[in-house]
Amino acid sequence: MLHLAKRLEPLQSNVFADMDQAKARARAAGQDLIDLSLGSSDLPAPAHVLDAIAQSLPDPSTHGYLLFHGTQSFRQAAAHWYQQKFGIAVDPETEVLPLIGSQEGTAHLPLAILNPGDFALLLDPGYPSHAGGVYLAGGQIYPMPLLAENNFLPKLDEIPTPVLAQSKLMILSYPHNPTTAIAPLSFFQEAVAFCQQHHIILIHDFPYADLYFEGTAPPSILQADPEKSISIELFTMSKSYNMGGFRVGYAIGNAQLIRALRQVKATVDFNQYRGILNGAIAALSGSQTGVQTAVHTFRQRRDAFIQGLQQIGWSVPCPTATMYIWAKLPEPWTQNSIAFCTQLVEATGVAAAPGAGFGKAGEGYVRFALVHEPEILERAIARMASFVKA
Repeated sequence: MLHLAKRLEPLQSNVFADMDQAKARARAAGQDLIDLSLGSSDLPAPAHVLDAIAQSLPDPSTHGYLLFHGTQSFRQAAAHWYQQKFGIAVDPETEVLPLIGSQEGTAHLPLAILNPGDFALLLDPGYPSHAGGVYLAGGQIYPMPLLAENNFLPKLDEIPTPVLAQSKLMILSYPHNPTTAIAPLSFFQEAVAFCQQHHIILIHDFPYADLYFEGTAPPSILQADPEKSISIELFTMSKSYNMGGFRVGYAIGNAQLIRALRQVKATVDFNQYRGILNGAIAALSGSQTGVQTAVHTFRQRRDAFIQGLQQIGWSVPCPTATMYIWAKLPEPWTQNSIAFCTQLVEATGVAAAPGAGFGKAGEGYVRFALVHEPEILERAIARMASFVKA
């Protein structure tokens, strides 16, 4: 019997691994699977992005290791994109860092910030990798419950004083996965002031910056902290540009935090293939028509799915952002989202993500990812109708 590190113990329970097993059983039983459990876009990456990558492939100078200074053109493109979108100046040399997807940032930053036993303040429900990075760093987690009556925003004044005394890190992420909530700039200003008062570093995971359907654009955390005093923001090419498999992201923010994250990265990896970053440069600096098309597509899917749920008697608030539906479970499933999702996929072939998989406060909900065309979504709802009514 091998004795492995204790840091792995909190990572052993994974609801999504259990759901994968349930999906496998459904396939084995002959079910035609409609998978709405994963937020992986089914849309193609823009053609000019693929062209930039394709043109890089025959060039042998792109085939070697890519170190930090070789990413300068990408960092400049990311800084320019950010400045154009949010109106805040960014130094591409000291305030931008390429990431292998934004998830790498949330996994590695706690290693640079936390000492064993320090607290991290995390959203509950929240994206699972946020907790995973804290556990790997030996930190403790204080979950900040997100409730519908509070518009799925945490109540910062409810965090206990003893926890605050040991807290070094807060992670926010809006538009929010899984609740789809958008945080107003006033909340970010409150969070920045709170973290400055208590000497807490603030990470904002921002993958859905472009995926909003109504109203004004979701704010950047740096609009509330333009001096970048305690904040760092993580971006990804996965959602806006349908480049999930390309694993390109980047961090923008406080220069000291960027440098610390770069030190962690240096012991773990180099960077992506240069051709992939050339594609990312084309995405950020070229036509944004593909982003507009993606937003329009997900808006159509949202409307079709919400209408379909209403027709089967399942009333759900209409989300204004992200690519998800966050639905409160009907009776008798209100306190057993895992059982609901497991039995749903085995009975109908429709796979969804149980709210409990995102944290204790996610219990009683289910998340549907809008990663299929409307006709397939309507087929999924038709299959769910008899199951929900039964």
